[in-house]
Amino acid sequence: MSTQPLWTLDAMAAAMRAKRRGALPAAIAGVSIDSRTVAPGEAYFAIKGDVHDGHAFVAAALKAGAALAVVEAAQRDNFAADAPLLIVDDVLAALCDLARTSRARLSAQVIAVTGSVGKTSTKEALRSVLAAQGKTHASVASFNNHWGVPLTLARCPADARFAIFEIGMNHAGEIAPLVKMVRPHIAVITTVEPVHLEFFSGIEAIADAKAEIFEGVEPGGAVVLNRDNAQFPRLLQRAGKLGIARTVSFGADQKADARLLDVALHPACSAVHAKILGHELTYKLAMPGRHMAMNSLAVLAAASLAGADLALAGLALSQAQPAAGRGVRHALTVPNGEATLIDESYNANPASMAAALNVLGQAETGAQGRRIAVLGDMLELGPGSADLHRGLTEPINANAIDMVFCCGPLMRNLWDALSSGRRGGYAEGSGALESQVVGAIRAGDVIMVKGSLGSRMKVIVTALEKRFPGNAAHDGGAV
Repeated sequence: MSTQPLWTLDAMAAAMRAKRRGALPAAIAGVSIDSRTVAPGEAYFAIKGDVHDGHAFVAAALKAGAALAVVEAAQRDNFAADAPLLIVDDVLAALCDLARTSRARLSAQVIAVTGSVGKTSTKEALRSVLAAQGKTHASVASFNNHWGVPLTLARCPADARFAIFEIGMNHAGEIAPLVKMVRPHIAVITTVEPVHLEFFSGIEAIADAKAEIFEGVEPGGAVVLNRDNAQFPRLLQRAGKLGIARTVSFGADQKADARLLDVALHPACSAVHAKILGHELTYKLAMPGRHMAMNSLAVLAAASLAGADLALAGLALSQAQPAAGRGVRHALTVPNGEATLIDESYNANPASMAAALNVLGQAETGAQGRRIAVLGDMLELGPGSADLHRGLTEPINANAIDMVFCCGPLMRNLWDALSSGRRGGYAEGSGALESQVVGAIRAGDVIMVKGSLGSRMKVIVTALEKRFPGNAAHDGGAV
């Protein structure tokens, strides 16, 4: 492990054109924007958020051991005269300046990932694959927005071999400034689906917004695109207009550069046979579902383009784990046995709902066990939202889901469309639905909980884990 500090004070202050005040350290160990989790020796950036102003928590951050705080000039008189401060005009702008300086000093292969579905899972799989071959830095959780991307970049060690950044959006124009900061050698678009339709005229507009990621690709760089997606020709054309040196496609299509030849889907994993940039490979993927198998093609293509050993990358996928709220499994200890919880509570849209229901349909139940879906509202879908919620009856029926609980006013559309035999319970909010779900669980059940973040389905996950404490579920799939 490197003993070098993340930043010297001189380098940080110069990058941000900051004024100094108080007894400052020669170097800092990390960068934080959260006073609750700041570690000793880190710099705390007092960012103004949508709800809170970070300046209100400077004292708490310093008390927790922060080496210094980065604050706005307009607020410096609110702190003790001896408080260790770097003073700037705008804290978020200063963080972005530090991020650009971080990128300028990197010699790493830089990968940026976006897409309507699968961004975080793909990023996490890339982290797992590349970390086995060299020092790897990647976004924490879903730090993919206007503060998450610069924060991740500012935290990147100068000696990293690989750096992976997730870039998200729900409006046009959001990706371009972020990717120009990241300047990736390789950009991945997992897929384009009808997500955030509330803010777009249609799927083509979403594709155009995702294609903004091409604008920051370094000269001579490459993009990795889903050839099975209907928007592939549009994305390919846009990449060509921007002079992208190399386009690599993935999918089941016969013309795909990273092509799925065969996949055996198991309840807790998959066995994949693929041809990646001319090399045949068979590997076990720890994350179940055909959608995960498809994303693994993009992971291996990007890893190969970044100079990683392809065979070792394939082996590492057997250890890749889903991110929190995106398919993590827990064994629940219930009366007379165990049940399995699949936590998909982080977010949801029609494509990811269908994929999650497919995984639930593949899951192995115990004797007398049932496949239970607990579904919360899918948000930001625009005028067609009611139809998209009702449309979930198709994957529910196709995957033989035994019981469905619905949460939220939008999911009322699905509830009304369900056959009476599949109805488990309905409530306007997750808090009200909690007791219905907890009361229904029995030994052998597999329960999948999913919804948009705003529908607060994590409440139900937490209630199940508290009522039926257990352990992380083991990989029971055989390959």
